[in-house]
Amino acid sequence: MRVRSALVYTVLRLLVFVVPFAIMMLFPIMREYYWLSAIFAALIGLSLSVLFLRRPLDDLTAGLAARRRTRRDRDEDAEDAAADQVTSTPSE
Repeated sequence: MRVRSALVYTVLRLLVFVVPFAIMMLFPIMREYYWLSAIFAALIGLSLSVLFLRRPLDDLTAGLAARRRTRRDRDEDAEDAAADQVTSTPSE
């Protein structure tokens, strides 16, 4: 996993929440009901991230999958070596 792709995706996700929340906080009625502004900002942020953050999410998940695949390959190689060692030793 590349740290850059994780950082980019995290920052973009935070921005798609913080920007609508800040805009709504400019209205006096929304300052009184800040919890409602947070809910609306979360819904707006979720919608925007589904629409526009597909590529950063794909980069992040591809990096995670590659990292997991290499770890699984090393585990399987170690297990195969251990199994070969057990089967190759003569038993008395």
